[in-house]
Amino acid sequence: MQRSVLAMIMAGGRGRRLYPLTQTRAKPAVPFGGKFRIIDFVLSNFVNSEIFSIYVLTQFKSQSLTEHLQAGWNFAGTLSGQFVTPVPAQMQTGSSWYMGTADAIFQNLNLVSESGPDIVCIFGGDHIYRMNVSQMVAFHEQRRSDLTVAATVVPKKDASAFGVIEVDDTWRIIDFKEKPEDPPGMPRDPDHCLVSMGNYVFTREPLEALLLEDAADPDSTHDFGNDIIPRAIGERRVFCYDFTRNQVPGQDGPNTYWRDVGTIESYFDASMDLRMPLPEFNLYNDLWPIRTPRFDAPPAKFVHHEENRKGRAIDSLVGEGSIISGALVKNSIIGRKVKIHSFCEVTDSIIFDNVEIGRGSRIHRAIIDKNNRLPPDTVIGHDDATPAGDHFVSDTGIVVVPKRPRFESKIGMLHF
Repeated sequence: MQRSVLAMIMAGGRGRRLYPLTQTRAKPAVPFGGKFRIIDFVLSNFVNSEIFSIYVLTQFKSQSLTEHLQAGWNFAGTLSGQFVTPVPAQMQTGSSWYMGTADAIFQNLNLVSESGPDIVCIFGGDHIYRMNVSQMVAFHEQRRSDLTVAATVVPKKDASAFGVIEVDDTWRIIDFKEKPEDPPGMPRDPDHCLVSMGNYVFTREPLEALLLEDAADPDSTHDFGNDIIPRAIGERRVFCYDFTRNQVPGQDGPNTYWRDVGTIESYFDASMDLRMPLPEFNLYNDLWPIRTPRFDAPPAKFVHHEENRKGRAIDSLVGEGSIISGALVKNSIIGRKVKIHSFCEVTDSIIFDNVEIGRGSRIHRAIIDKNNRLPPDTVIGHDDATPAGDHFVSDTGIVVVPKRPRFESKIGMLHF
């Protein structure tokens, strides 16, 4: 008999390190790749894996995320057990917001009880990767595991940002340290560490028992990494799933691409990965598509300008409805309904939807959020750029122009 699986995606984090892209939206709702939102990647993984019962737990600044889910992921209706449902923090068990990742699930245990699944997948909603989740579920069942933690390998110098895992020869977890200052290296590769991806598969009964124990512990931080996993290692069968062995249709070789886009720098680098001629993460995989709401707009348009012979994009992604008119776009990600006027140069940048860049502007190593209209001759990211004003500049010099409300943009909006 086929086992029933329920997915719960944690999408309620503040995303402070990704500010100002998270100034008005939750981190999973941040645009990515010219047409997607970050959460589209984990949702696509579940749907492509034929797991269709999905709750998305939201909390902070969730309006944009909720609208996105309703626009493109509302495939339920007539078929029982097929839904993608946003679940706002409802304070079912008290009067507080979620106090940690484990508390978020604990406060929604009623959804688990009502669904009655055999297996519960608890995944983060803010990473970029492809994964056949059904293979991890199969591994979990083969090991008769109570809890299985997906893991990947990162350089030791970066491992302090993650939960670090130690396993025995059967991949049973024997130790777990959440964000240790001096992470232990792997026995055969001391310069690298095995780290948690924040993706968990639980058998339902152990999950409920562990969460009830944790909720009753006054000293707990109610977090999977700090509390649930260490407790489970001592009491339950806890295994590690090797992400690199996950096989995704249309993708050759080991599965190694997983990015935590939690900072401006990591978000920028992951975006730039997409526009490479032979990208490590290839959006053009028809056998494992990344799904997102349909967008009714005409194709992108490139207009040749006789005077400067431009109107082209090189090593770039350009979204639907965008017009590049006598401008040069290079090594960039251009969103939907963007207009870039003549004599502009946009290089190594990310332009979100509904942006207009005025004639003669030069933009370099920048992220321009939605609904901005840049006046002619704007210079951003170059040595001769004007003072940043309300722009944000990251530690490595990436300039971020915050999102403008469509109805009160300081310099007006383009309507087309």
